[in-house]
Amino acid sequence: MKLHELEPTNGSRHARKRVGRGSSSGYGKTAGRGQKGQKARSGGGTRLGFEGGQTELFRRLPKRGFTNINRKEYAVVNVDLLNNFEDGAEVTPTVLAEAGFVKKQKAGVKILGNGELNKKLTVKAAKFSKGAQEAIEAAGGSIEVI
Repeated sequence: MKLHELEPTNGSRHARKRVGRGSSSGYGKTAGRGQKGQKARSGGGTRLGFEGGQTELFRRLPKRGFTNINRKEYAVVNVDLLNNFEDGAEVTPTVLAEAGFVKKQKAGVKILGNGELNKKLTVKAAKFSKGAQEAIEAAGGSIEVI
């Protein structure tokens, strides 16, 4: 067999269905939509989830919870990542973004207390967890809420 002899397997390729192109095509006149009714009309059909007038599933199920529209989401950084900075450095959200620890600033940066900190740093962020604050101050550093 040579490259120019390659062919798709029989039945694996189908010709495009050209509807409304005459009665002899097999898809003429009503173009495969049948006789009248909602689905025969242009723009006809039902919305997603419609069950023929029966109450839809998503309306039958109980609703739970609450979504706060004023919720703030913070970009989080753990204390152990701050060890990558030099002793005595000032760590700000822009510095964290340049170092690649924060991809999106979101509503600000929150420092979490996971891990250990061995360097004295001045950390500026929107929020600090209690554990992070203790870890930074225990290492001789200071925090500043911006």
